[in-house]
Amino acid sequence: MSGNTITHEVTATVEQPGSARGTSCAPSRAARELGLRRSEFDLAVHLGRIRTVPDEGGGGRRVPRTEIARIRAAEGFPEALRESVRTVGTTEGAALMDVTRDRFTRLARLGLLVPVKFYVNRYRAVVWLYPADELRQFAADERNAALLKGRTPGGLRAQLTDGLDLRPRNWRGRYLGFLLRQADDPWAEAAAVASLLDPVDVSEIVRDPYERSHLNRLRPQPPAQGAADSPARQLAEEIMTAADPDEIDWLRADLAGAVAAARRQRPAPRPAHRPVPPAPGPAPQETEEREGAGRFRGLLGRLRRKGS
Repeated sequence: MSGNTITHEVTATVEQPGSARGTSCAPSRAARELGLRRSEFDLAVHLGRIRTVPDEGGGGRRVPRTEIARIRAAEGFPEALRESVRTVGTTEGAALMDVTRDRFTRLARLGLLVPVKFYVNRYRAVVWLYPADELRQFAADERNAALLKGRTPGGLRAQLTDGLDLRPRNWRGRYLGFLLRQADDPWAEAAAVASLLDPVDVSEIVRDPYERSHLNRLRPQPPAQGAADSPARQLAEEIMTAADPDEIDWLRADLAGAVAAARRQRPAPRPAHRPVPPAPGPAPQETEEREGAGRFRGLLGRLRRKGS
């Protein structure tokens, strides 16, 4: 999977007059108007190339009409936009940078090349994808010349020998940035951070069960990777979860701060306490009969005392 794009016919569409959402459009329509496949559009949003806003009706994200106009008016549209979201794998990325596949992989494992997407192939291997633009920029930077052509420094070689692989961690960092840009309130920001931690870590930081439940409801959906309980999904969930001790400590501290900020703005929802209705009293007729019987017994008592 190289992420190569295909040619699209870019056409402008117009919202129906009087539409309540005339100032924005759904992602599917925005993708058509910008000449992008939906996967390309999603990646453009992920990379911050396209700005989205919350749907006031609760229907997800939408794209302002002004944003579409801005992008269409940019120089080189639509080819420049498509190229900015093109992704490549190891083979194509190595060719783009004029290095061997092995060197490319070493650079990525060292964290010098940051993946933006991944998928699990039919052999249950993780395939990392990188923005082609970023690879070109890295190769064109003279400061990286020694890394591209020379012998890898001894310290870096030792880290690789010890099994260093920063690709999952760097992807998580990039993905968290995307989630935080999409978050609409402090609780959503806290949920974004919590989504990269093991549930045990979350429960240790967020001890209130109602707050944890609220975070779970706001938890972002992970990138689709196969059916539930499939090996591909399990592997994807492993990549989604922080693994390095220092990364876990950093995310735990961030989660604690995010939850504290969210609490200050508003508490997490809790079950409504229904007032307990008073026990039903006697019917009016029963009350009158009881009062009359009481007065009669009182009268009998006074008569008995006089006759004694």
